[in-house]
Amino acid sequence: MTAVNPSATRRVQSAIAYASSRTGVDFDYLMGQAKVESGLNAAAHAGSSSASGLYQFIESSWLAVVKKHGAEHGLGWAADAIGQTGSGRYTVADAGTRQAILSLRDDPAAASLMAAEHASDNKDALEGRLGRDATGTDLYMAHFLGLGGATKFLSAMQSNPDASGAALFPGAARANPGVFNNADGSPRSLSAIYQRFAAKLGQGADSVTETRAANLSFAAQALALDGDTTVITGNNQSATDAIAWANSTLGRLGTEKASVLRPTPETARLAYLMLARMGG
Repeated sequence: MTAVNPSATRRVQSAIAYASSRTGVDFDYLMGQAKVESGLNAAAHAGSSSASGLYQFIESSWLAVVKKHGAEHGLGWAADAIGQTGSGRYTVADAGTRQAILSLRDDPAAASLMAAEHASDNKDALEGRLGRDATGTDLYMAHFLGLGGATKFLSAMQSNPDASGAALFPGAARANPGVFNNADGSPRSLSAIYQRFAAKLGQGADSVTETRAANLSFAAQALALDGDTTVITGNNQSATDAIAWANSTLGRLGTEKASVLRPTPETARLAYLMLARMGG
């Protein structure tokens, strides 16, 4: 996987923090997903599909989410240019405009906002169809297979966890042989595929926990220009007080698991400090 330089990583983290604060989708979940999908490389491109960008949106999924949520985030021009056929396929009449919209997948800010909106939409839909709370891995399956595919996968796994994933999703298996097949070429079961994604998301979340404290602590310190500086945090605190609060809170939150779509006021405030540090 292509290495990402530190300044590019900071830009990505800033974009994800902003998307989290705008949509309410947990920062750690979005970071973990981006790590799994692209290794935080905003310019990542798949060799076996049309997937591109930080969250590896394929073209059809990207056009759908921009059509639905683009106007909410300053992309009204893109949303207005996207049409839909009677069969449900999303189209853009002008080739140049279509390319411009698809290129937004490589922009960390646009990609993070659309990924957050997509996760929120998928959570509501999955919970309605499955009759239970959606986990982070469920949401990742919806991103990977689409909502219909994830519903099919999760329902089939519940009734027959040992069934072959490749047999159920032959097209996805051809495009992603490493996901659907073991090293010896034998097909993985539905439960094995699911657990593999769960483990990867867990590794991404662990990596986020390791880097979050340093990033947010630096963010608070960067605001301490002098002893009289005031930080707009909702409490009208001085920068010195903000630093002390951030450091103590980070120490306590470091081992806590946040809800996928319900960040606490404390994590939202920490995201604000991160944005201030990174110029968000």
